[in-house]
Amino acid sequence: MSRIQLSLAMGDYDRTRPIHDGRVQIDGVEAITQLLSPEEMFFRVFRHEAFDVSEISFSSYCVKLARGDSPYIALPVFLSRAFRHTSVYIRTDRGIRSPADLKGRRIGIAEYQLSANVWVRGILQDDHGIAPSDITWVRGGMDTPSRPEKIALELPADIRIEPAPDGATLNAMLAAGEIDGFIGPRWPRCFAEGHPHVGRLFTDSVGAAEDYFRRRGVFPIMHLLGLRRSLADTHPWLPGALVKAFGQAKAMAQAALEDTSATKVTMPFVEDNLARAKALMGPDFYSYGVANNEATLDAFLDYHHAQGLSARRLGVDELFHPATYESYSL
Repeated sequence: MSRIQLSLAMGDYDRTRPIHDGRVQIDGVEAITQLLSPEEMFFRVFRHEAFDVSEISFSSYCVKLARGDSPYIALPVFLSRAFRHTSVYIRTDRGIRSPADLKGRRIGIAEYQLSANVWVRGILQDDHGIAPSDITWVRGGMDTPSRPEKIALELPADIRIEPAPDGATLNAMLAAGEIDGFIGPRWPRCFAEGHPHVGRLFTDSVGAAEDYFRRRGVFPIMHLLGLRRSLADTHPWLPGALVKAFGQAKAMAQAALEDTSATKVTMPFVEDNLARAKALMGPDFYSYGVANNEATLDAFLDYHHAQGLSARRLGVDELFHPATYESYSL
């Protein structure tokens, strides 16, 4: 069988680099890889279907899938996972001491349907009784004005979204106190630069995330791997080949992380943080596949539908290509 040439877009992670640099080959595929930011990838995928295979937003995929118009079929390769208690930033001079104090506030967001924002809103409602309708959402660009939603949304009537003023950015508005907070996967620049009145709502974000995991058994999924449906239909071997290759690449990254003779990441306390994660979540704490992730997938689908983003409540059994729900064993 001759190899097929496919375009492949993904982030620059330790778990994808072996595919980009050729250490891991995808069976039957000559991959033309591009390492891109999530914002660029997702805009080009969901606006222009730009790649044969791409990392995709879990939320955007669910919006399209529930409408029946997704040109991609997902594979259970979870290229981005993160506890999102780190993603809520507040003005510390506004009397916001707990999640309950967000009620009635004006909170900035880059896009309403971002996966990180779905998780945060779900956590705020389930754990703290703050509904999405309790907040006025101010939508705009973080560092450049007028960022559009990549997918048109039809939201419940009680959701209040207002655009940032013309020419304004959310970072500047937060720094000036024109909004009370910001929620999103990237930290606002004014926080990174040490603004004296901008901080995190969850000051012990690790402790809050560990508590969430102990109670729910959920490690939030942000991004999936998407394959153009027409290619999956033409090459039924391709979904399995992609899952296999990305699994091998992640295994290489995990092996490198555990080799602490000389740490492979530019950060102290690697051994301690690795041991802490394993003690909480088990040895396969960054797992791919459906079997070990049903609680996380179901939680997201519940949140997504409850927030009015998916037209119907999707089932885990319809998210992924049928060939990827099981694998062979020896």
